[in-house]
Amino acid sequence: MPNKFISRIANRETVSYLVFGVLTTAVSIISYETVKLMLTGGGEPSPLQMNIANISSWILAVAFAYITNKLFVFRSMSLRPMVIVREAAAFVGARLLSLGFEIVWMNVTVSLLHFNDSICKIAAQFVIVAMNYIFSKLFIFKK
Repeated sequence: MPNKFISRIANRETVSYLVFGVLTTAVSIISYETVKLMLTGGGEPSPLQMNIANISSWILAVAFAYITNKLFVFRSMSLRPMVIVREAAAFVGARLLSLGFEIVWMNVTVSLLHFNDSICKIAAQFVIVAMNYIFSKLFIFKK
């Protein structure tokens, strides 16, 4: 029983999703910090600056994640325009849900509770990676 469970969890798809999930998280955090630095010059971001940096990082991370998930994780190799449009629309739609979570999370934890924005951004990524895997596996790149 434990071996069956482990083999269902530790397979090529989940391991590659975790690897590319870590890389996507890196893209998200690095681009967030870069845009934030450009907007603030190194100071504390205003709520508007934080949201601009967060949405900018989301766009870059989603573009990176779509390509890597399509080709390397779920191996959806179809290049037919209708397949790409369906997958990309579903992918972005699902990622909009996780963006909504992230915006609420960041505004509550940073603006209301006054936690460090960088730490809150990193913490949010753990929930987002799990949410996005479920969306991708069940709805977007289904076999």
